[in-house]
Amino acid sequence: MKILIISDSHGNFSAIRKVLSMEKDAQMLIHCGDIEGDEDLLTQTFKGGDVKIVSGNCDLFCVLESELMFTVCNKKFMVTHGHRYGVSMTPEVLLDEAISRGADFVLYGHTHRPTILYHQQITGINPGSVTYPRQEGRMPTYAVMEIDENGKADVEIRYL
Repeated sequence: MKILIISDSHGNFSAIRKVLSMEKDAQMLIHCGDIEGDEDLLTQTFKGGDVKIVSGNCDLFCVLESELMFTVCNKKFMVTHGHRYGVSMTPEVLLDEAISRGADFVLYGHTHRPTILYHQQITGINPGSVTYPRQEGRMPTYAVMEIDENGKADVEIRYL
């Protein structure tokens, strides 16, 4: 299964459309927050399968959950924006919380910096931002995860 992971689009749906056009074979889409009102449009536009979206610190007055837990290919996923766990300072608190919940993967945003972390038995994935990147080079990013039926996963950061 191919999972598309994006975050921090901040109302710039044209950036999301560009990612969707580049990754047409994705079977699931996960948005890690700060979508700023585009949640219905994203759900209607993505034709690949399931869409999961959490709220971020800029998603005011929305009905999105702040965290999601679900299973894909026998692996447990935790998705949150990350601001409530202080990920701008360090991802350690979030990683430890995800481990305590039995997650295999924790997906988050907020920092606008793409990161793949391997910590004890968990993988932390921050796809960066498709709109306002903050890492060196400041290129918009997203992540793609390929996970097989046995739960073996490969994750890659990609650029717009």
